[in-house]
Amino acid sequence: MAKGKLKRSSADTSSVEGMKASQKDMKQPDKHALLSLAPIALVVALCVVPLTAHRSTSGFPHQKHIVLKMDEALLTVNNEVDAELVVSWVSDRCYQCLYQQLGVVPAGSSPGQPSSADFIVSTQHQITLQLNSTSVKMELCKVPFHFGEHGNYSLWVKNLNDSSVVNCSVVTDAEAIDSYIPILIAFVIFAGLALMSAIGRTIYGLEVVRGILFRIGGSMETERLINSELGSPGRIVPPVTDNILPPPPSPSKRLRSLDTFRGISLVIMVFVNYGGGRYWFFRHESWNGLTVADLVFPWFVFIMGTSVALSINSQLRSGSTRCSLLRKVIWRSLQLFIIGVIIINPNYCQGPLSWNNLRIPGVLQRLACSYLVVACLDLLVARGHLDILTTDTCWSTGLDILLYWPAWLCVLLLETVWLCLTFLLPVPDCPTGYLGPGGIGDMGLYANCTGGAAGYIDRWLLGDNHIYQNPSSRVIYGTRMPYDPEGVLGSINSVLMAFLGLQAGKIILHYRDVHRSIMSRFLIWGLLLGVISAALTKCSTDQGFIPVNKNLWSLTYVTTLACFAFVLLVVVYYTVDVKKWWSGSPFYYPGMNSILVYVGHEVFEEYFPFRWRMVDSQSHAEHLTQNLVATSCWVLISYVLYRKRIFWKI
Repeated sequence: MAKGKLKRSSADTSSVEGMKASQKDMKQPDKHALLSLAPIALVVALCVVPLTAHRSTSGFPHQKHIVLKMDEALLTVNNEVDAELVVSWVSDRCYQCLYQQLGVVPAGSSPGQPSSADFIVSTQHQITLQLNSTSVKMELCKVPFHFGEHGNYSLWVKNLNDSSVVNCSVVTDAEAIDSYIPILIAFVIFAGLALMSAIGRTIYGLEVVRGILFRIGGSMETERLINSELGSPGRIVPPVTDNILPPPPSPSKRLRSLDTFRGISLVIMVFVNYGGGRYWFFRHESWNGLTVADLVFPWFVFIMGTSVALSINSQLRSGSTRCSLLRKVIWRSLQLFIIGVIIINPNYCQGPLSWNNLRIPGVLQRLACSYLVVACLDLLVARGHLDILTTDTCWSTGLDILLYWPAWLCVLLLETVWLCLTFLLPVPDCPTGYLGPGGIGDMGLYANCTGGAAGYIDRWLLGDNHIYQNPSSRVIYGTRMPYDPEGVLGSINSVLMAFLGLQAGKIILHYRDVHRSIMSRFLIWGLLLGVISAALTKCSTDQGFIPVNKNLWSLTYVTTLACFAFVLLVVVYYTVDVKKWWSGSPFYYPGMNSILVYVGHEVFEEYFPFRWRMVDSQSHAEHLTQNLVATSCWVLISYVLYRKRIFWKI
């Protein structure tokens, strides 16, 4: 048979006896297991590209020249049974989703003469294929399989000796390419650069090397002075007074770890906004769950709250009044909001802005609202002169919270409002408390209920045309309703995220220079928030009370990302400010000019050298190269601006 002439992959079979399926899971060997553990790929998520079909009704399958795009593979379904087959598919990451029809394969013309149809399938994550007979409308077999990029596969459907038993098996006709090699190469290159930089700094720090460089530099400087006007006999040399005059007052100490943390968030944000090499884990999760792209914006909000605490305390100590600071806070929030709406509005891709389709929510708008609320709360309770808290009493562990109880009370009231609106607000034609994506999710019962109360409030307050039109839920859930991930209701939880960052700032202020106390407090907060997330999600993606969801900015999304933020801040604080093993470079420089880098990368996204016409637009390697070069350019720009002491402050 033709089966014996083909190269087999490891695949199980699924059969039907008396038209009832006895299914066995079939999985392709994971050839990318080692590469998927690379540090740059931190979390797992799913994006599924559309599936299309090209039909062939020839007697025997033959190789077709079909141009495949990124994250696609060719599947040929060979039908030897005497019934027409309907091939459907569903992503294994699509929770409670309806099967989507992929195509129809005609019945086999005669024994040994199968009919066939070619289909293009997604390779980003495992999908499940379902084959039904059109004559009796019953499931013949179900095949879970993870296809490899640009691989060619055959799915054989045939009767065994008993005509009531149907066998389904997958055969690999052409091996897939390894699409993760560019990530590994990029990681090795950047790790090598970091290693060479560390070795260079170590060598430069040796006394012998510094002595040689000092002698070389000293002799060159002496020769330069002798041959210049500055070395002429008539030159008056001012007396040296460095050792008798008191040193000038040193400026207030700035924690490099905070700017480094901000820079890490910003650099990853720029990279994923530029495309992230078109890898699925550098795009936003379609609904519940996390990817790398979902981490950075909450971290940026978090460190903004930390900076608010330090900045307001510093200005109060310098003599500024609360009223003057409030005016500055309002003006800065207004500037951020206007820049977000007018300058970097995504609707520019549709032509000149028009009020009819102006998107009102956005990233900078969300930052403006969060900053306004948290800064006002801090102005309400902030103290200009702080006492260092001790840890020798049992009640001292909560003192940094009790000192600011009015602000905590306001935040808890806001969170109560979010919970009540999310779970109690009636939404027309939708179940109360619905948190799903709509579309084909939940078996298609609530197709127009995307986001539940959050989506309903945005559409009611702002209108369909003034919110985001292409949410990430369209990727695998096929939603049709507009939905904005930076909407009104989610802003409440972004305030909570910023306020948790504010709490980190209060810890730094109250335990200043007591590094052990600062880090232990950070770890306690991280543990507490992690426990809350585990309880509310039941340690699952979709089965918990409140899932981790970036589109909704759910409560667990905030507690989970705040947990990560506290832990990451401990690591950065310890290595940069405590042990000084790391200077924070190169992330420190964009962290010092965050607004300029963010606005600039949005405005100049389509200009060289941030983007150019690619030779192969369907290559992960070329996209990754372009996005890494663009991100590196902004790091270099921020370094040059830092050296020239140019900082854009709003």
